[in-house]
Amino acid sequence: MSYYKIEGEEKIMNSRRPHLNNTTRDRILEAAGEQFAERGFRGATVRMICERAGVNISAIKYHFGGKEELYSEVLRFWHEYAIKKYPPLFGVGEDAASDERLRAFVRSFLFRLLDKGKPAWFGKLMAREMAEPTRALDRMVQDVMRPLNKLLASIVQKIVGDSVSGREILRCCTSIIGQCVYYYNSRYMSQLFRQDVSSPQEIEKIADHIMRFSLKGLEHYIETPKEIIGGERR
Repeated sequence: MSYYKIEGEEKIMNSRRPHLNNTTRDRILEAAGEQFAERGFRGATVRMICERAGVNISAIKYHFGGKEELYSEVLRFWHEYAIKKYPPLFGVGEDAASDERLRAFVRSFLFRLLDKGKPAWFGKLMAREMAEPTRALDRMVQDVMRPLNKLLASIVQKIVGDSVSGREILRCCTSIIGQCVYYYNSRYMSQLFRQDVSSPQEIEKIADHIMRFSLKGLEHYIETPKEIIGGERR
């Protein structure tokens, strides 16, 4: 199974951890993952990737067909790699408290965005794809973003209750994800944060903050009559 997919809260994962061998194809995948994550699809050239991988330019056409096909395979491979290292709920079960599940989701999402290692390359690829969309975006939305949002929505729904509309749940999810993405987009603003936001210790602190901040916001939906919350019904 190429992509991690979610039906509600069910997690379907490939049991075999993806790995790289020292083959030409795998060297290209590794070099392309790094270059696309740092420069984006348009900024990373075939020549840059091949020089980084130590292969001839013709190797990309032979193994992948072209730059777009290589990019699609990079998204698939590094998503699999990242989700094995940082599963969306870090093994927290369905019977766990909702705030614990929310923290696990946020923590996993942040590690996939902010970690300096290879498992975070897909988070960077995803952030770049949202900022500079390519033709691969539709597939990413269908196979990655929508299932993750569905999982987060199920967690939020359990916190606020069934009386809150689906549209409001979506707004809550967008706000939570937006906080995570902000730290990625601002990670080089050392004068603002005055510390390395990519260190594991800082990521844990950020996850705690986003969880606490979001839970206080979600309390509004628990305490406020639904007629006041936009008058929306599902």
